[in-house]
Amino acid sequence: MRAVITVVGRDKVGILAKVSSICAENNVNVIEVSQSILQDMFCMIMLTDVSECSVPFTEFAENLAKQGEEQNLSIRAMHEDVFNSMHRI
Repeated sequence: MRAVITVVGRDKVGILAKVSSICAENNVNVIEVSQSILQDMFCMIMLTDVSECSVPFTEFAENLAKQGEEQNLSIRAMHEDVFNSMHRI
C-alpha cells in the first residue's frame, strides 16, 4: 500500500531530513520525492510505501501532522487511493 505525504511551509534547513527520519523510524519506505521552493515557501510531495509501517497508518499520519505543527509546517499523509480519488477529474 502506498501513501502520499505533502509538506508546505516556510523554507528552512532540515525539513526533508526530518520527514524522512519519521518515515524511517516507522519502517515507511520513501519511493519518490518532488520538492520545490516557491520564493520562501517549501513545497514537497513524497510517494511512500506504507505496507510495512510499524504503527497503524492513522498514528503515522498523526505523528507527521504533530511534527508539522511543531515546525510551523503543514504535513499531511493520505493513502494513495484517497489522494487519487480527490484529484480525479
